Amino acid sequence: MTLTPLVDDARERLLARARREGLIAVGYDVMDSPLGPLWVAVGPRGVIAIHYGARPDERELARITRTYGPGVVPDRGRCDGLLIELDQYFSGRRRTFDVAVDLAPLTPFQRRILAATARVPYGEVTTYRQVAREAGNEQASRAAGGALGANPIPIVVPCHRVVATDGSLGGYAGGLAAKRRLLALERGTEQVPAGGWPPSRR
Repeated sequence: MTLTPLVDDARERLLARARREGLIAVGYDVMDSPLGPLWVAVGPRGVIAIHYGARPDERELARITRTYGPGVVPDRGRCDGLLIELDQYFSGRRRTFDVAVDLAPLTPFQRRILAATARVPYGEVTTYRQVAREAGNEQASRAAGGALGANPIPIVVPCHRVVATDGSLGGYAGGLAAKRRLLALERGTEQVPAGGWPPSRR
C-alpha cells in the first residue's frame, strides 16, 4: 500500500485549516515559463518574490520568513492572478502588470530605484545612471546596479530594461541570456546582440 494519497490528504487538510485560521502569510507556486521554472510568492499586500528556478535560495526564503513569518505554503489560488499576467506577458498579450507588489521590506533607496525602474516603458531601455538620477542621486549608479541585482520581483519590476551607459547589458539576476530574451520579446526582434547595443541604437 502506498502512503502518498494519505500524505497528500493530510497535507490538504492541514493547509485548509491553516487558511481558515489565518495562519498563511505567504502563498507560493511554481510556473513553467519560456525562461524555465519561476518560483513566485504573494503576501498579504501583493507580490513579494519572483525567483528564477523551482526553489528560492536560502537568503530569499530567509528574507521572506523574517518579514512575514513562517507561514509560507503552496497556494495556487493566491498566486493565480500573477500567474495569469505572467503567462499573458510571455505570450505577447500584456505590456504592463496590474498585480500589486509589496516592496515594504526593502530599504528606502531600493524602493526609489525600483519605483524608477517600474516607470521604464515596455520595449524601451534606460541606464543605471538615469535610474539613479530619478531616484535622487545620479552618482549612485553602482549602488543602483546593486539594488537592481537584488530586485526580488524581476519581470514585473522590469530591471531587465536597465543597461549600462555604453549600451552593454550589464548584469541580471536571471542571467544575461534571460535578459536578452526578455528584451527581444518586448522589442519584437529575433535576437539582442550578446554585448547589447551601441549607445546610439538603444
